[in-house]
Amino acid sequence: MNPLALIDKYYPENNELKRILVTHSRSVADKALAMARSHPELELDLQFVEEAAMLHDIGIFLTDAEDIFCFGTHPYICHGYLGAELVRREGFPCHALVCERHTGAGISLQRIEEQNLPVPHREMIPLTLEEQIICFADKFFSKTHLDREKSVAKARKSIEKHGEEGVLRFDTWCKLFL
Repeated sequence: MNPLALIDKYYPENNELKRILVTHSRSVADKALAMARSHPELELDLQFVEEAAMLHDIGIFLTDAEDIFCFGTHPYICHGYLGAELVRREGFPCHALVCERHTGAGISLQRIEEQNLPVPHREMIPLTLEEQIICFADKFFSKTHLDREKSVAKARKSIEKHGEEGVLRFDTWCKLFL
């Protein structure tokens, strides 16, 4: 599978949104691959990690996030499951799970229900090690400051708004992947 060909299908114009998406996704993919390579004992599928990391945010164009040139109709929190729907229709169900499960540090069904989040009511927590390493790598890069990687402390701080379960997951990933 060629993730850039899939991105080109949904982002045909060379514009600022596509530049943001590809730059951010490449940074996430490179970090995830570097961590995976530094832990060969985990036996991660490097090809899948790269492909899925490149596609994890493919759904952002469907959301309303004007600061990153997204002019869709859905709240930004929906970009994961919306991207998953696109990628699933393209025939890549495992890649779609990464899209769906990477938001925050994953979102539990309990949190979705308690906060009445506008996403499907199901567990959206990364399960496989590949899903987890991509989700973890994503926490180090924003789409508004493409030129810098966050420190562990800043990445952890950005997770705090997602609740204690996300912070605990992030701390576990620090021990596992760093």
